[in-house]
Amino acid sequence: MEFLPLFHNLRGSRVLVVGGGEIALRKSRLLADAGAVLRVVAPAMEPQLCELINSSGGEQVLRGYAEADLEGCVLIIAATDDEPLNAQVSADAHRRCVPVNVVDAPALCSVIFPAIVDRSPLVIAISSGGDAPVLARLIRAKIETWIPSTYGQLAGLAARFRSRVKGLFPDVQQRRGFWEDVFQGPIADRLLAGQGAEAERLLLAKIEGQAVETTGEVYLVGAGPGDPDLLTFRALRLMQQADVVLYDRLVAPAILELCRRDAERIYVGKRRAEHAVPQDQINQQLVDLAKQGKRVVRLKGGDPFIFGRGGEEIEELAAHGIPFQVVPGITAASGCAAYAGIPLTHRDYAQSVRFVTGHLKDGTSNLPWSDLVAPAQTLVFYMGLVGLPIICEQLIKHGRSADTPAALIQQGTTSNQRVFTGTLADLPTLVAEHEVHAPTLVIVGEVVLLREKLAWFEGAQAQV
Repeated sequence: MEFLPLFHNLRGSRVLVVGGGEIALRKSRLLADAGAVLRVVAPAMEPQLCELINSSGGEQVLRGYAEADLEGCVLIIAATDDEPLNAQVSADAHRRCVPVNVVDAPALCSVIFPAIVDRSPLVIAISSGGDAPVLARLIRAKIETWIPSTYGQLAGLAARFRSRVKGLFPDVQQRRGFWEDVFQGPIADRLLAGQGAEAERLLLAKIEGQAVETTGEVYLVGAGPGDPDLLTFRALRLMQQADVVLYDRLVAPAILELCRRDAERIYVGKRRAEHAVPQDQINQQLVDLAKQGKRVVRLKGGDPFIFGRGGEEIEELAAHGIPFQVVPGITAASGCAAYAGIPLTHRDYAQSVRFVTGHLKDGTSNLPWSDLVAPAQTLVFYMGLVGLPIICEQLIKHGRSADTPAALIQQGTTSNQRVFTGTLADLPTLVAEHEVHAPTLVIVGEVVLLREKLAWFEGAQAQV
């Protein structure tokens, strides 16, 4: 080990920064966040650096560096592009046995700045010893995705009760077991779900020897339109900790594979007029599994609250007192349109957008057609493939031009994405000619014209 990782308490201590440019500003921000009192020495300084110094109660010294500037400082930072000056600052600091960091010069450093994941009071530092700082930053980016921002609150909760737990369990092994239960059980789940007061109540109950309720929970998770990279951090975390996964036909296999390996998987998908499991049975299944103490992910394509019947499911959960969380997903309209190069709004073409279900009840045209033909708006039809001839016919009948640009997006955002453009008049013909199948999204409006210039995804796929 070339460097011993330590965490330095700088609160209220003076730190010298030599340099007044962008690099000095970045280092000074970190130091100020840690509570250090800044002394910045440079002939000239960035305006933002001056503002930071003033707001943090620091000291500006508008001149060249002198060794006397080190007086009273517990840490020295050399952040100039003058290599001889940086070397001089380093030598002066070493002679006085004061820790020093010289930016981009590991050989001159006695301390180095790591890449930081800040979940205060939980802080993670990653360092390559100055050899590969970009690699350290990339690893930090990965860790940022793994650790929820609320982990800091979890650490803070533990800090408030640490002394009490220490008094309750004098043996270190007992304490370790206690906190492992806290950090891996319902208490942590509640806090990470944003229910801090409930988490604290459960922790107090555990300290007082009461049994912590083991009722399960349901996570209603939007899986997005198909590309696994479009999942949210929270969605991934909950998918990894679920005991059971109930999933729909529209959930891409690649997304399902991101669920916990040993989780039970139950298919409850639906096709038009063909339900693997009726909706009321799905609702009851969620209730029954949660009452068994299981953590259940209800995984839905797109967003659970946009034509996903998510509202019906959580109504049933609420009626039975089952805890639940809702994790939004990128709905098909946003995801598929973006990957097809079709902006849903554009100030030259459309100032509003409507999401419409094309699943016409009993084959009847019961949509508000007069509203749907208003000018300067984009229409997005979900589940509109079967009813497409009626949709096109009625829009034209109620005043939308037969030449209105329109698009079909099949399996959008995936490697199998296909996009076909035409007009309201010929859209049904395109379906037959190209053997278009569900899942397919229909977009109607002048914004479709932009695809010719803005399409990017299919070309990127072809180059892979």
